[in-house]
Amino acid sequence: MKPVGMIAKAASVIGIGQTDWPGDHARVRAAQKPHDSYGYAAQAFVGALADAGISRDQIDGLIVGPTTAYERVGELLGLDVRWGGQADAMLGVMEACMAIASGQAEVVALVYGNDQRSALVNYGGADAQGGGAFLSYVYHAPWGFTSQGALYALMARRYMEERGMSQAELGEVAVAQRMAAARNPAALMRKPITIDDYLASPFICEPLHIFDYCLINDGGVALIVAEAGKAERIGRAPVPIHGIARHDLNRGATSLEPRLTDYYQPAQKTVGEAVFNMASLGPQDMDALQIYDSFSLHIPLALEGYGYCKPGEAGKFMREHGISLARGLPVNTGGGHLSESYMQGWNHQIEAVRQVRGEAGERQVPDCRHVHYSSDVAGKAVSIIYGR
Repeated sequence: MKPVGMIAKAASVIGIGQTDWPGDHARVRAAQKPHDSYGYAAQAFVGALADAGISRDQIDGLIVGPTTAYERVGELLGLDVRWGGQADAMLGVMEACMAIASGQAEVVALVYGNDQRSALVNYGGADAQGGGAFLSYVYHAPWGFTSQGALYALMARRYMEERGMSQAELGEVAVAQRMAAARNPAALMRKPITIDDYLASPFICEPLHIFDYCLINDGGVALIVAEAGKAERIGRAPVPIHGIARHDLNRGATSLEPRLTDYYQPAQKTVGEAVFNMASLGPQDMDALQIYDSFSLHIPLALEGYGYCKPGEAGKFMREHGISLARGLPVNTGGGHLSESYMQGWNHQIEAVRQVRGEAGERQVPDCRHVHYSSDVAGKAVSIIYGR
């Protein structure tokens, strides 16, 4: 078995693709059904192939998002691969790197499609879809606790009381990400907002306002990841994956205890040490940060958990240092889940690649060399560093 460090720079992203999120959204809102999850996945895959400049028969690995079946996607895309499976975005990237480092595959397609809005998927409420095994808060449904919004509202209230973050400071997240989305033609919500707009917006589950919640929309995303040496030979603009790590907090997970007491920050600290050591880099070397943001609260928690600021100082950091393209550390430069598109972490990966390539247009971070991605979904803390 190869040491974990052997996956550092073992693979590079050579292709990215996505569907027309604004167009998809407009058609669905007009009561049309352009595609199911498989159709969106196929569209994104075609785009990623074109971006990479390779043919379909060069792919020997396939990972599909949890919204589609692995065998069916392979069948529809005409792929007979020697290795593959199903995973979310962050674990998919990790598994692709591990497969490549261990010789199981050389070129892996990661494909995601979701018709969550047109299919009327419910992520909260008494009939929440996804099951208690993943959405552990539903175990508390008999007591009226039936949504992720309620969970993050509870976390936010405790965090605000314990560490002193104000409503206006949390609002910095939504304002910064809307600023980024305003510069992104692929984003759904492009109208800028101010802190006053945020504070005047309705609560959905206090203390969370409507701008603290992610979007729900249809769409697809795809990446093609190749062995580093092969990526240099066949890829148009390879982006090496410098480091990747994971740490889970399972003890007490179904009681929600890890989220509500330590905000998952012990897992982030452990993962941060591993991924930064693997990449021989640190927080000070990151030019941009992409954070899984089903709710705005993810951002201050990650800033503290990965050492971008001290515990208890995220509110002050966002207010004084800044997390926008205009000042400070740019966070979720495409607009994130709050304003760009809710692609369950997949859109963050392709935004990181675009930033490192220097292809982000008006939202480009100057001389962007390294981008850090963070996710803490359902107790799995995962961290990825993309770089030149």
